[in-house]
Amino acid sequence: MSDRLDKRRRKEMLREWREQQRAEARAALPLPDDQLQAMFDTLDRELSIRGGCDRTRRITQEYLEQCGHSIETVLAWLDNNGGFCDCEVLANAEEAWLDCRADQE
Repeated sequence: MSDRLDKRRRKEMLREWREQQRAEARAALPLPDDQLQAMFDTLDRELSIRGGCDRTRRITQEYLEQCGHSIETVLAWLDNNGGFCDCEVLANAEEAWLDCRADQE
């Protein structure tokens, strides 16, 4: 019986830890969800129009400038989440954003 309780307690502790990690990740987001969603949508569309990634964050920076967002803050967050060029912003940073929102949906 105590093994079952221990197993349940470990599962509960793991769930609490994951929840805490997601909360910390959400707190570190550089923009509100709707603005991040718009950035990722714009980037996805523009990469298709422009024929792909040129291994820079040119499109991302253009979007941030047009919207008046804090470029340094967003780029630092992208760096921490593997978004070193426009295609990696979509592949890695968007995934990190979706992961930290997983428990909200």
